[in-house]
Amino acid sequence: MIKVVGLGPGAKEALTLGTIEALKGEGKVYIRTEKHPTVDYLKEIGLNFETFDYLYETINNFDDVYSSMVNAIISSHKNGMDIIYAVPGHPLVAEKSVSLLMKKCKEEEISLEIVPAVSFIDAMMESLKIDAIDGIKIIDAFDIKNQVFDKRVGNIVTQVYNKLIASEVKLALLLYYPEDMEIYFVRSAGVKKDESIRKIFLYELDRQDDIDYLTSIYIPKNIEVTKDFNDLLSIMEMLRSENGCPWDKEQTHESIKRDLIEECYEVLEAIDAKNDDMLIEELGDVLLNIVFHAQIGSEDGYFNINDVIKSICHKMIERHPHIFGNVHVNNSQEVLANWDLIKKKEYGYQSYTEELKHVGKNLPALIRADKVQTKAKKARFDWDKVEDALDKVFEEFNEVKDVYNCNNKARIVDEVGDLLFSVVNVARFLKIDPEEALTLSTEKFINRFEFIEKSAIEQGTNLNQMTLDEMNILWEKSKEEEIK
Repeated sequence: MIKVVGLGPGAKEALTLGTIEALKGEGKVYIRTEKHPTVDYLKEIGLNFETFDYLYETINNFDDVYSSMVNAIISSHKNGMDIIYAVPGHPLVAEKSVSLLMKKCKEEEISLEIVPAVSFIDAMMESLKIDAIDGIKIIDAFDIKNQVFDKRVGNIVTQVYNKLIASEVKLALLLYYPEDMEIYFVRSAGVKKDESIRKIFLYELDRQDDIDYLTSIYIPKNIEVTKDFNDLLSIMEMLRSENGCPWDKEQTHESIKRDLIEECYEVLEAIDAKNDDMLIEELGDVLLNIVFHAQIGSEDGYFNINDVIKSICHKMIERHPHIFGNVHVNNSQEVLANWDLIKKKEYGYQSYTEELKHVGKNLPALIRADKVQTKAKKARFDWDKVEDALDKVFEEFNEVKDVYNCNNKARIVDEVGDLLFSVVNVARFLKIDPEEALTLSTEKFINRFEFIEKSAIEQGTNLNQMTLDEMNILWEKSKEEEIK
């Protein structure tokens, strides 16, 4: 039999009768660490025990330390001994060694008993006067990077052993909470003679001089401290509710679809402007549109935001087998090749034409043309060199010249479209984004036009009074000014 007992938060008064009886009973006693206030009392009552502190001094990795503890306990048990294994606090609260021991005993069909104990959580609740019914989330500082904080409940972060760990905890908390958020620094909770509880600002966490292995922190429930994704969902739900906004309630997927396009272009504008504040705002507008569509989907009963998130998570995992699977890649080109193969399998494409047809019809025409041409290239339907693509431009240009003066509008549209499509081909060969190139040229045109208009005003006239030749002279001058 292996019994696992808890030594409580540190005060001898917190030891349970069950723990004391187990420790005084038959069997070899192991204590995970002697660095716990209750151990002094165990020495006073003459208890014989061994600790695993030597493992902390000889092994650098905590996982290996705990595995070694478990192996030592199992080995002693197999030698015919009953084992009592004592850990700080409660055996089932933030005790990795106990979790590993339970798993090992189950695998080897060894009988294991957990003796209830007082945990440091109980001590903190008592010292901070916390009512658990309001909600408490317990987080291990060693797993802080994998945790999600929640302002809607109190958060206890335990095992803040030293300033280095405190610094990592602080950085993780700052991703969610403001730096001047008030938190509680708690050391030796439940050990009255040593207990220290004080309010500090979050940014001060790793500056405390008395941080040790009995340190935890408590972040109180505070709904107003920040805004998170759940707040956005609630706001959208309220706007669409019976007493919500008349305009928001009237919208459908179709009525707001263009808004998403506009907001995406405003994101691009913020990126081009290298304006982080603007980028934050515009990305928020894009996210709002996604949440808007998800809320409509939820009301219709077809899908909700969780379905959207689940879908993209599955897609990212499936399309990154070199990260989440056992596929090996050497470079980004191989990543893209795998991506296309996986996508082809997902959508069940049977031909290259199906891939071309799948390119979004609502994409800007230049971007769509570029994507279609790139996919056609996979079937080796492409020019051999850029000079061939340039020749095609001249060919299409001449065809436009042949028809531009006729009365057949459909044919003119057709030939102008062919000319634009051929220009996209040239851009693709030169590895130039045609959309970006045209945008830059449009901006350049606006700047030069502005120069012409300002110059005309300086000359005491306006554009309506100038001839085209006069404007062209200023146009050429604007080009000279750009070179300067």
